Amino acid sequence: MSYGDTPFLIASAPNGARKTKADLPNIPITPAELAKEAANCKAAGAAMMHLHVRDDDQKHSIDVGRYREMLTEVRASVGDDMLLQVTSEAVGMYSAQDQMAMIRGLVPEAVSIAVREIAPENAELNELRDFFAFMREANILPQFILYAPEDVTRFNQLVHDGVIPGEKLPVLYVLGRYTTGQVSDPKDLLPYLGVSPFVSEWMLCAFGAHENACALTAAGLGGHARIGFENNHLLVDRSRAVDNAALIVQAREGAHLMGRSVATGDQARKIMQPQW
Repeated sequence: MSYGDTPFLIASAPNGARKTKADLPNIPITPAELAKEAANCKAAGAAMMHLHVRDDDQKHSIDVGRYREMLTEVRASVGDDMLLQVTSEAVGMYSAQDQMAMIRGLVPEAVSIAVREIAPENAELNELRDFFAFMREANILPQFILYAPEDVTRFNQLVHDGVIPGEKLPVLYVLGRYTTGQVSDPKDLLPYLGVSPFVSEWMLCAFGAHENACALTAAGLGGHARIGFENNHLLVDRSRAVDNAALIVQAREGAHLMGRSVATGDQARKIMQPQW
């Protein structure tokens, strides 16, 4: 199958863990705001939401109760034709055990997991094996976040050794996360390509004003893209996007120029399904 046969999956990342209303007045924070934003992003072409929750002070949280409240509102807003993914991101606040406990307690439809956070070099591998076996049995769709090529090496080892079960799994490549000013460039993708035999489908996210250029690079090379205020709020003309949907529209239109159709929610679930 050529990449042209695989729809381009656009995931909206509407808020992230760090930005607040003081940074970006139109960033969606509350469950009601996220529900409205999700409906707009779905209409614009996103088939997946990458969702964070915040506490009452807009600080990052992975609280199960807050996640349940938010997911209930978003699902009511978008219906079944959208994949809802939560984050387990630590942001320096949560341990690997905290992250695993959240996933076990919430049992979300899908979750993103940073390899360097869940499986540092001193990780207890039997604990990880049990956890990933639970995810497989619960049919929780994983997406493994790889911040740098050395994370790919770690991911490869974990899959090769059977700590992460399966043959091929979906991943997210983070472009430019540790560069000055957190600005990404399409060429930042190059070190990731072709270095893992265990990747089923890959997605990228990118920081700054070149986000759309990176997304279109992914579309042209057979990948997928996570787009939104978590990493960028500028349109290609450098003006501020009024909402996340405006960023989605750019990527959707560019993907069509690349010969890619845009995935639906059902197609998103198939794209994100690991080969356990």
